[in-house]
Amino acid sequence: MSPSRVWKLMTAAQRLRAGQALWAEREAASDQVEAVALIAKQKNFRPKTVSGLDRERKASYLASVPNLPEPLAARLLVLYHLAEARPMMAAFLDAVGIAHENGLIGENATPPEAPKVAAAAAAIAKTYPARDVALYLNTLLWQDPSSWGALQGLPEMEIT
Repeated sequence: MSPSRVWKLMTAAQRLRAGQALWAEREAASDQVEAVALIAKQKNFRPKTVSGLDRERKASYLASVPNLPEPLAARLLVLYHLAEARPMMAAFLDAVGIAHENGLIGENATPPEAPKVAAAAAAIAKTYPARDVALYLNTLLWQDPSSWGALQGLPEMEIT
């Protein structure tokens, strides 16, 4: 599942929070410029007009854009999870046995064993909403299919 496909499956509230995370991120200037251009095109506004809007309005407009370029959708999903899902990310990585810092995987992490991945997915599915779990697991899979291939086919991956 591609980042833009996951974006389409997010709820309006999740997309809004992803947009808010984008506008709050200081190191996302190029992504913000791309988002401004998309919003301007979608709403028939000038980019300068969109740039002058407050963060909430830009986030709301971005949330309504149905089709995003893959790199922007990927960045939004990562920012969304960093802003909204750190406890779930940390719980999953703890269950899998991967060292992390507040949900961020270290550079020298080794791919987890398939049985641990399945057990960890089932464990977080008992605690967190199914849609949130599926978004996170799908995000992991497209980010690094070789490390997270064991996620494919798990029931927790289904976004309903």
